[in-house]
Amino acid sequence: MSPGRALAVTRRLLAQFKRDRRTLAILFAVPLIVLGLLDLLIRGGGEAPHVGLVVLDRGALAQQVANALRTSPLVRVKTESADAARQDLDSGSVVGYVVLPENFTAEALTRRQVAPEVHLEGSQPSESTATLAAVQRAIGQVAATFAPRYTPAVTYLHGGPNLDTLDYFGAGYIGLAVFFLVFVVTAVSFLRERTQGTLERLMATPLRRAEIAVGYMLAFMVLATAQSIEILLYSLYVLHVHSAGNAGLVFLFEVLMALAAVNLGIFLSMFARTEFQAVQFIPLVVVPQLLLSGILVPVSGEPGWMQYLSNVLPLTYGVDGVRDVMVKGAGLESGKVVLDLTVVVAFCVLMILAAALTLRRRID
Repeated sequence: MSPGRALAVTRRLLAQFKRDRRTLAILFAVPLIVLGLLDLLIRGGGEAPHVGLVVLDRGALAQQVANALRTSPLVRVKTESADAARQDLDSGSVVGYVVLPENFTAEALTRRQVAPEVHLEGSQPSESTATLAAVQRAIGQVAATFAPRYTPAVTYLHGGPNLDTLDYFGAGYIGLAVFFLVFVVTAVSFLRERTQGTLERLMATPLRRAEIAVGYMLAFMVLATAQSIEILLYSLYVLHVHSAGNAGLVFLFEVLMALAAVNLGIFLSMFARTEFQAVQFIPLVVVPQLLLSGILVPVSGEPGWMQYLSNVLPLTYGVDGVRDVMVKGAGLESGKVVLDLTVVVAFCVLMILAAALTLRRRID
């Protein structure tokens, strides 16, 4: 082997990368952006979850625990009546509420135990954990010396201790898997159709532009729909991911996200000249949505300015809708599910128009 010839190949490749500014940006800028987003999500000081507090005991110990909860950095507490707390929990205004019952102080002094009631919404494990930690911390600060036995009565509106991590996060991963894989396959495949001249040869036939555009979209959608069915069936019947709602509604969300991903892939393929460049859109398009759509961290727990960004991403609404159906058992009677469907449909329409304009531009 000649070291000189090997180094010549190395220099040629490095020179090629030097001319490709997009690749250099992907290699050096995108990792910093992604790590920066992770730092903001984990350490960025997002809003603490809202928790209701119902104090039925007028004893001194109950009042001290209540004050400790109000000043807790883990949650934001709103003191209210039991009826108001239940309504807020049903509407999603709070992630849970804590009840200090009438015998709270007496139980602590006579039986040396504290037994607060903790009612959790339950669809977001991180928020439930923060609520339970805040209660335990407040009890430890005030009542530990009086009542060493801490026996909270915990109830869940959705989910519960019988669900594992995959049950909670499976809904988000189902939506992400469909969106990600369909986007990549569409962008690369459509780019190949252009670079191999297939699209131009089709234009020489009697086919109209609209017929070509619809034909491509339907072909990709057939594959995307088959993939959506496979992912859903595998999740429900092989992995046994918990689903309390209608599987048909979950499938509808999947198909809509696939339709959005297909047309997004067609649209963005306009800006790529090679398959390698098409794949480069993954960290720019998919990764930010993975981080900001609520799959890993609840949107409500993000820093304020990041929530505005999350609320314009289509995957946020797709994941939220699938989670509401699978974890909460919500249906079309839920205004929140209807809103999620409406936003995803609107994004589909926008991407279809963008893809059609892209196709027209590329073949004019």
